[in-house]
Amino acid sequence: MAPTLTLTARLNTSAADARRGIVRVHPEVLAALSLREWDAVSLTGGRVSSAVVAAAPPDSPTGLILLDDLTFSNLGIREDSTVVVAPVVVHGATRVTVRGSRLASVSVAEATLRRALLGKVVSVGDTVSLLPRDLGPDFTATAATASLARSVGITWTNELLTVVATVPDGPVSVQTNTAVLWEGSALPAAEAAATGGATPVAPAAAGVPAEPAAPVPEPARVRPVSELVGVDAQVARLTEWLGVTLDNPDVLRSLGAQPRLGVLLSGPSGVGKATLVRSVCEHRPLAEVDGPSVGALAAEGRRAAVQQAIARLAAGGVLLVTDVDKLLPIDGDPVSTLILDDLRAAVANGSIALIATTSDAVGLDSRLREPDLADRELTIGLPDAGQRAKLLGAILSDVPTEGRLDLDAVASRTPGFVAADLAALTRDAALRAASRATRDNTDAALRTDDLVEALGVIRPASRLESPDVALGSITLDDVGDMVETRQALTEAVLWPLQHPDTFTRLGVEPPRGVLLYGPPGCGKTFVVRALAASGRLSVHSVKGAELLDKWVGSSERAVRDLFARARASAPSLVFLDEVDALAPRRGGSTDSGVADRVVAALLTELDGAEPLTDVVVLGATNRPDLIDPALLRPGRLERLVFVPPPDADARADILQTAARNVPLSGVDLVELAADLDGYSAADCSALLREAALAAMRRDIDAATVTDADVETARAVVRPSLDSAQVAELAAYAERRAQ
Repeated sequence: MAPTLTLTARLNTSAADARRGIVRVHPEVLAALSLREWDAVSLTGGRVSSAVVAAAPPDSPTGLILLDDLTFSNLGIREDSTVVVAPVVVHGATRVTVRGSRLASVSVAEATLRRALLGKVVSVGDTVSLLPRDLGPDFTATAATASLARSVGITWTNELLTVVATVPDGPVSVQTNTAVLWEGSALPAAEAAATGGATPVAPAAAGVPAEPAAPVPEPARVRPVSELVGVDAQVARLTEWLGVTLDNPDVLRSLGAQPRLGVLLSGPSGVGKATLVRSVCEHRPLAEVDGPSVGALAAEGRRAAVQQAIARLAAGGVLLVTDVDKLLPIDGDPVSTLILDDLRAAVANGSIALIATTSDAVGLDSRLREPDLADRELTIGLPDAGQRAKLLGAILSDVPTEGRLDLDAVASRTPGFVAADLAALTRDAALRAASRATRDNTDAALRTDDLVEALGVIRPASRLESPDVALGSITLDDVGDMVETRQALTEAVLWPLQHPDTFTRLGVEPPRGVLLYGPPGCGKTFVVRALAASGRLSVHSVKGAELLDKWVGSSERAVRDLFARARASAPSLVFLDEVDALAPRRGGSTDSGVADRVVAALLTELDGAEPLTDVVVLGATNRPDLIDPALLRPGRLERLVFVPPPDADARADILQTAARNVPLSGVDLVELAADLDGYSAADCSALLREAALAAMRRDIDAATVTDADVETARAVVRPSLDSAQVAELAAYAERRAQ
């Protein structure tokens, strides 16, 4: 009989564990139950449920079990109730069926649903969330969270699902080959994808006709080619290739060429690669294989799914493999070779054309590009502002609106957005419009403000791995008396984007990068925020030390990935804060050459063979003398801009900006600014914050901040500028000017 223990339930306040199907117990409890971390346990309270167990902090009481709110609900108990804990044997689920909100069931694909539930232990009747588990260094939830954010919008973290059926019965674990279905779905996602959404045909014995399996829902409407935006060249080329190869093979044979067609269609995730293929092949037989879903199956299942899709095209047609890098990754197993052989045989006679899509061409098995497979390649780039406006117009063509929507203004503020991101933006805006209509009891209609407000919560997939830079409503005009800084940034960043024709007409390349240097707290980061808001740029911000890693090659790869994301979301700004930590002078470090290799990687990205189109690099430091000189040469961070400490006029501007929402009484900001010699911009802002706190200490119901409160704050907030450092930086600026 399995050992059991009775523990007292307490709420787990850790955000890392919240709603992820994890319970925590003392390490001694794990030992007493002969359990290891991440084993499954049975929990008995008001009802029986299961979860994954992990160790609680060693200083936690032995008799407690830490549960999240969903586990409390699944067990039907309250805090301080008792829970019986026992080991339990769980099987990998063949199929799990869940029920959720209408928004989630319509928007979230089953492949994404499986990634969100991967590794969780579930039972019928349990409530689970879409928050994915952390499965260690070899697993990243980025793909799941990116898909969920695009599909559901900001509310995806609050979506709750109910498990309505599992195969087999009992507690099961969601595995990579588990079919996770929405209630009412007739087939697992992998099977439906492998058959292109048509009625699948079950294997038949020799001489016995095959019988159709259960019907599946009708596939989504195929958009006519006329509705596609910004891909005219790709449509024309693909249409031409298909027409010559499939419709006129004799012409190719007469010219001594084999009528064989294999195309690799690459581009950012969500840009519309599969949509383009379906539109071009609207009147041709088409069978689809969903790479992620089929790639998650066992070895035999992967090859069988591909063979089944090929069998559907016995009379000829187009085989579409979406996200082929998930089916045929660069480090594939022996089954990949067999699948490639099947694809090679399918296209050999010229009756079947292979079209494979990918958003990660680097991670793709290189054998797919061999001359007898996908030897032709098409690329779909990011839509520009005009194309984004047309895409928004197409998405919202049948949506009731309140007045005319200013789609050009919205499009100008969505750099890096692809069609899927814009669809997520409109869904979030629709939620806002629906909430307003319900609250005001009016007809639902979309406003431009709904789309603008949705911009605050919807991030494009190309920026999901980059930290946000808070933009607010500031612009370069809000920056104090920094005339030279504003002019340099306007010329280097805004002019190339706003006036590209002028640069072309004059035959010059815009500056590649700018280095801001100055004392700490003088507004370098604030200027970047203003610049991003002014230019409607996609901003990728990173502190220098964040890219450094002790593992060989990791830091260089982080630099390459950073610039790859910037290129994928152009026009964009790469902001390297504390760049002296990232690119110190080479030859003097004691870190086994990591810093030297990072500097080399940076130089390659800035001034290498692959151009940085519509990407500007901005560095910030208070130690410019420590930066490798090669990084400061023309074509790299060529514009060096000194950000001096604010003078009296600049301090007055800073105080007035910081005091916009502070009710002052009897405070002369101009006079105060003149008396704050040695205060940085950050010090000035901190002074007003401390004055407001002083007013609260004086009277918690205080309505204004008085001059006495400011004087009290000055005793606490002292000037932070180091006169020696300021003098050294000023001397460096003078030497650079000579």
